[in-house]
Amino acid sequence: MEKLSIGWKRSATNNTKEKVKSKKAEVGHAEPRVIDRNPAGDRIGSVPEEKATRVASRYDAVIATFVGLCALCVSGYTAYMQRQQVRAAVWPILQFDSSNAPDIHFTLANKGVGPAIIRDVILKVDGQPVKKWREALERILGPGEHHASESDMSGRVLAAGESMTVLTPFDPRGKPLSFDESNPLWVKMNKDRERITVEICYSSTLGECWTLRAGESIPSTTTGTRRCPTPSASSFQQ
Repeated sequence: MEKLSIGWKRSATNNTKEKVKSKKAEVGHAEPRVIDRNPAGDRIGSVPEEKATRVASRYDAVIATFVGLCALCVSGYTAYMQRQQVRAAVWPILQFDSSNAPDIHFTLANKGVGPAIIRDVILKVDGQPVKKWREALERILGPGEHHASESDMSGRVLAAGESMTVLTPFDPRGKPLSFDESNPLWVKMNKDRERITVEICYSSTLGECWTLRAGESIPSTTTGTRRCPTPSASSFQQ
């Protein structure tokens, strides 16, 4: 009886060990569980939405840039047109001329709509600069004392529509040289007045500059220039 009891205990023990080993084997061969915290369905659904958002943002940026550029162009064009209007409102136009009626005289007039600021004057007789009206009359009429009414041009400001007589030669009696073909002085002065030419550089109140070249012997022209020259030794002093 004791041998049977011992044998039964061993058999039970062996069975228990086999069960434990079997459980360990099952645990060792069990596949690991994977926890999917970001389902594939959610990822696939979010990609097109994010792409569409980025494309829309780019379109918004392009449109905003285009609108800003258009506004800048409109602003620049408006400023340009305003400046053109201001320029037109203060544009001076000088005109130099001579006449023999009712007497021989030389005039300078502003035919523009704005003041003309005379910066530099070069007056020539036969292409040679002179500094005074007296010197010009001596070159035309010869040496001697010549009488005339004179007005300064250099440094003068002519208002819009203003006209001034800059030179009126006189006869020996101190009277203007009125039209008289029998008077040798009138005949000579009338013929030789075309020997006088001028170059006048003037500016507007905005600082824009022009040069007038005029005389009886040359066509009158006015050209724009960046700036007027500083008066020099050859500049007319009246």
